[in-house]
Amino acid sequence: MSIELLPDGVLQFILSHINNGRDVAYCNCVSKRWKNSMAYIKSLYFTRNAFDNPSHNENADMIVKRMVSAVERLEELVVYCPFSQSGLASWLSLAGPSLSHLELRMDNLGDNTIRHECPSKLDCVGAAMNLKTLKLWGVLIECTPKWDVFHNLRILEVVGARLEDAAVNAVIQACPNLTRLLLLGCEGVHSISINLPYLEQCKLDFYGLGNCTLTLISPKIESLEVQGCSVIKVPETNHLKNLSISNSGGRVYMVDFGNLEALEFLSMRGIQWCWAAICQMLKLASDVKHLYMKVEFTGNYDALQPFPEIDFVDFFNSHPKLRKFDIHGAMFAALCQKNSLKHVDSEFVIPCLEEVYITVRSPLNAEQKMSTLESLLKYGKNLRTMVIKILQMKGSHNSADDFFDEICRFRYMHREIIRIE
Repeated sequence: MSIELLPDGVLQFILSHINNGRDVAYCNCVSKRWKNSMAYIKSLYFTRNAFDNPSHNENADMIVKRMVSAVERLEELVVYCPFSQSGLASWLSLAGPSLSHLELRMDNLGDNTIRHECPSKLDCVGAAMNLKTLKLWGVLIECTPKWDVFHNLRILEVVGARLEDAAVNAVIQACPNLTRLLLLGCEGVHSISINLPYLEQCKLDFYGLGNCTLTLISPKIESLEVQGCSVIKVPETNHLKNLSISNSGGRVYMVDFGNLEALEFLSMRGIQWCWAAICQMLKLASDVKHLYMKVEFTGNYDALQPFPEIDFVDFFNSHPKLRKFDIHGAMFAALCQKNSLKHVDSEFVIPCLEEVYITVRSPLNAEQKMSTLESLLKYGKNLRTMVIKILQMKGSHNSADDFFDEICRFRYMHREIIRIE
């Protein structure tokens, strides 16, 4: 059966699932009937190279406008190809009221002229006031955009941005009903305050010196990932299940969280954390089920300090629900001090631990480290998997070889549980 014999309604339904800008343009050329049917598409997507070879002296702005104007009710618009402020304004003047999803590659980080644009590309986005999802790539947010309130917006994602505190705080305030917020690969932030009553997922990734201050007030927050903050305050955490804190550029100085009884996963990463911040997080996360620890040093000032001794028994007694434990160099070394296993009584067990992943970097205190590995196996009654990762082993040639031989013998004796990577 030829597609030309299909009823108009069926043809329109089939063609409405085409969204690539080039494919839509090709379909418009097939016949007048196909061109009329393309008015019922819901989504338009323009790739990065969609208009590398434009015809009839039309630029990207003109082509996108022509295609947008031919659609009766456009719900989704994704534009990765270069465009101008005037082009964006013209598209959104046509389709803005019907759009629910808008994704734009702004590419204006290196353009010094955009500071003087009025309205700016960011201002133009305000014409799409019924959006449910807004995603922006490569955007400069140094001035407060001229927006009203996006009451329907649920998802805001900004990737690769240069921000000013006042401007980004104003953007967030204009989206009071967000349930998901992502600010990834952003620079220039010093202090950010988020007060969103319906927010459930939040991921923040800030470049720079790692000295940003974050205040988050969102009573429904379930998942929070933060990179690049030295001070973090999250007072309402009754629903928080997944928490990741890292700082690759600075020091985590202070953390202030509410009740973490619902927390299931905790990741702590970074070059340096103040010891008080580490202790605070471990104390609050007493019911955590999966703990990932990769903090290299502690210390309240610029000098990097090793972890103090951590009592093996106290640690596991304080985290009775722990099922999976990823433990890297410094934390493992702290558990392997000579007094760490001094107070083990006959009734001590690690009740829930099923998986442990250990990264070893140094043969120092090899005897204590082997004793800790044996204790994990001995007291972890439900332990099913132990992975020992040998990474950049430091030390004299002979001591490193001897320690590795000991680990290999240990693995051979318990090969049904232990593997070496």
